[in-house]
Amino acid sequence: MTNLDAGKTAEPSAAANAAADARRRRNGRWKMLAVVAVCAAPMIASYFTYYVIKPESRNNYGALIDPRQYPIPDLGSSALDGSKAALEDYKGKWIMLQVDGADCAAPCREKLFTMRQLRLMQGKEMERVERVWLVTDKAPVETMLMREYDGTDMLRVDAAKLKAWLPVEQGTSVQDHIYLIDPLGNLMMRFPKSPDPGKMKKDISKLLRASAIG
Repeated sequence: MTNLDAGKTAEPSAAANAAADARRRRNGRWKMLAVVAVCAAPMIASYFTYYVIKPESRNNYGALIDPRQYPIPDLGSSALDGSKAALEDYKGKWIMLQVDGADCAAPCREKLFTMRQLRLMQGKEMERVERVWLVTDKAPVETMLMREYDGTDMLRVDAAKLKAWLPVEQGTSVQDHIYLIDPLGNLMMRFPKSPDPGKMKKDISKLLRASAIG
């Protein structure tokens, strides 16, 4: 075989190797995309079920909030004893959230009671739900109140940062509402002032049934 003949034989071999490398790269990208899709599928399915499938037959009591617009921000938070603690630490669970000063007047106590009862009403699903009270000042919280609502986590936050995050109904304040945060750490529902616990339970139960995570 002449050198010319050998060159002609080598050229197709090099082209074939290049084509094989390109195929491997494409296959690698598709595999990576498949892994990402599998990881995201549970929450995508949850929101598709709740927001898209037969939405006309669903009557929400709480106001739905676009979760993409309200991820948990840095609230400058800490535990009551001053140790490091953040709302982001609760990702992976559904969070019922209330906001009040440390003095916790009657409306504040009513919300604490409502959140405790709503969690209990979820039965075997209750472990998927956390209760959090964001305290907006530096005053001490009454010891008996903490004991009465043991299981409600209490975090001190920067009131200004909090106000910039939480949306309210016209004529109300953040202290008037109970909010719901999804397991990915996004605010997604706001309940009205002086809410009906029975209607709140239905909303939360629907979300827990529709959700594959949390």
